[in-house]
Amino acid sequence: MSELPPIFGALRLPRSILFGRGQRHALGSAAGKCGRRALVCTDARQGAQPEFHAMVADLRAHGLEVHVFDRTIPDLPIASITACVEEVRRFAPDLVIGIGGGSSMDMAKAVAVLLTHGGDIRSYYGEFAVPGSVMPLIAMPTTAGTGSEVTPVAVVSDEERGAKVGIASPYLIPLIAICDPELTVSCPPALTACSGADALTHAVEAYTTLARPADPMLTEQHVFVGKNVLSDHFARLAVAKIFLFLERAYRDGNDIEAREGLMLAALAAGCAFGTAGTAAAHALQYPVGNLTHTAHGDGVATLLPFVMQFNQPYCIRSFAELARTADLPDAPEEEMSQAFIDAVADLLGRVGIPRSLAALGLKADQQEFVAENALNAARLVKNNPRPLDLSAMQSITRAAFSGERAALKSA
Repeated sequence: MSELPPIFGALRLPRSILFGRGQRHALGSAAGKCGRRALVCTDARQGAQPEFHAMVADLRAHGLEVHVFDRTIPDLPIASITACVEEVRRFAPDLVIGIGGGSSMDMAKAVAVLLTHGGDIRSYYGEFAVPGSVMPLIAMPTTAGTGSEVTPVAVVSDEERGAKVGIASPYLIPLIAICDPELTVSCPPALTACSGADALTHAVEAYTTLARPADPMLTEQHVFVGKNVLSDHFARLAVAKIFLFLERAYRDGNDIEAREGLMLAALAAGCAFGTAGTAAAHALQYPVGNLTHTAHGDGVATLLPFVMQFNQPYCIRSFAELARTADLPDAPEEEMSQAFIDAVADLLGRVGIPRSLAALGLKADQQEFVAENALNAARLVKNNPRPLDLSAMQSITRAAFSGERAALKSA
């Protein structure tokens, strides 16, 4: 009897995760144990919500002084981060709270780094560049998608480079994540779809990232360590919930059961990819997003079925396992693998995700730029289960532009 390979698992998560309806009411008490002067980062839409004003009042009721920065904008340009830091220097916060979508939580992470360690945000690009702990972070998502409330990464837009760049460090993981699905009820259908599709991409890519040898130093040398037994658990939970609840939440935003299930999926997907990482769909989205000025979730989800089709020869068992998780009809493994890819594409289409890069807004003469620049995201490229080179990126980009996955079946 042959010996089974050793089991390897790794997770990096917040000290405390609160999930459920009404959990936002714990914010003041939790924050009061972390600091006395709270900077709250959010955006204009969230800052106008009555629930947001109630949370700020709760902070003050628990004895905290509060400064609200409500000018976070999508894709988080460096100038916005700098403006926030300069505005709050004299306030001297000892706690940063991000309330909103991924950009608001990433703003909180980036500002916490600069307020703690100083310098230029560009000096923290890549993995492990943050030199030590940052001031306490609390993250509260108001969309069900990015998972930033539990992940070690913040993504910023570097306008000089004309690119989005990741800052990846375990020190960026929030101390506390508070996930209240009632905060997502106001999300319009398009944002619900974009965010949920982002979570699905996180889960599928985390479940199929390249598994690395279980070296004891793996987590010391890599922020994202690849597929493992612990991240897989969360990825499966996310896929199951998304197949049950994404379309329901998209069709009826007041369906609180669907909102709850979708937020649980986004949280679980964040727990999965925050350790395992993501891969080619995210690498390709960076240049696509910069060229089309479209939302991150729309971009990665448009690309996902094509990346899955390219990766299928290396992921037959994993895709078949996810097909069972999504409760697809039983069939031989290779058939189930293809059925899962088809089911992902169908689900995304039903919630309005573009079915091709052309439909997303990419121009025909931009395809080569996308393929070439996607290779610059080394932390994502190295995670892909099937090796990626320029030719591979070109084949995925061409298929995704035309919307023809069949071209990748023989690639």
